[in-house]
Parts: sequence; structure tokens; C-alpha cells
Amino acid sequence: MIVLGVDPGLTRCGLGVVESKSHQNLVMRGVGVITTSKENALEYRLLELEEEMSIWLDNFNPDVIAVERVFSQLNVKTAMSTAQAAGVALLLAARRGIPVAMHTPTEVKASVTGSGRADKKQVATMVVNILKLDAAPKPVDSTDALALAICHLWRGTGDERIAAALAQEKKRLKAVKG
Repeated sequence: MIVLGVDPGLTRCGLGVVESKSHQNLVMRGVGVITTSKENALEYRLLELEEEMSIWLDNFNPDVIAVERVFSQLNVKTAMSTAQAAGVALLLAARRGIPVAMHTPTEVKASVTGSGRADKKQVATMVVNILKLDAAPKPVDSTDALALAICHLWRGTGDERIAAALAQEKKRLKAVKG
């Protein structure tokens, strides 16, 4: 199974692709960050996110997209821009028939480190260990996206796995029909 993790953000949107060879054998297939300029109008920033994410979907053909669940603790402005970026990922998934899983930051931290209160450095260290990387990808948004993908692969429900298999079969049949 291939999972595209999306750490949504309007200025920096982290993307990480992880493939599961088995529960204990996860492989990073791609990692990066889409950046948009604060100087551009919102609609053009969202368009840029859509165009760049589409390239990632074309290149990696994920079975599932795991997106960080947006919540507002204190900063509503940040939550709004994060939600807008997440919406782009959700829209693209719906257009392509790719199942989506939403995970909270606490779920991701607990899955990857064993503690829902882990800090960014602990998460990055575990991502490096789990994926057998030489160093944590920079900026942190990209590492967080990989952590989201890992979380989904380790915590995803049976229903999500069935939905992903059905989506993959749908893609295969569509390719066969031409």
C-alpha cells in the first residue's frame, strides 16, 4: 500500500509518500514541501497547491491520502489557512476516487513515537529510524507528512484498507478499459 501524507499549510504544505512492504518494512518513496508566496492572492495560492499536489498524485499513484485533521486551539487564522490547504487535498482525492484518512496530531505522535505528547524532534527521530533515513527531511513539514503516512499505515482501520483495495482495483479496471 502506498500512502501520501499531507501536512496541510498554505505557506508550506508537507508531502510524504511511504510504501508498506510489510508492517515492519516501510519505505519512503518521496518527500517534499509545496511553498506558496504570501504575496499572492489566496485563490492563486490554492491553485498552486492543487497543481503541485496533482503532480505528486500522478507520480506516486497513492492508494490512500492521509491528511492531518485541522483543529483550532488558539490561532483561528492559522487554522483557516491549514483547513483551506487540507480542502485542496480532499478535493483532489475525491476527484480521483482515492480514499482519505484524517489523523489528529496526537494520533500521529502516539503512532510514531508511542506518546501523544512527543515533540517535533522526537517525531523526526522516529521517522528517521522507521524509514531508515540518513537524516530527517527539512523543513519539518515534510517530516510531519511522512509521520502522517506512517501513522496511517500502522493505525488505519480495516475499512480503510478495504476501501483502498477497491480504489486500486477501480483504477486497474479503468486502465484495462483504456
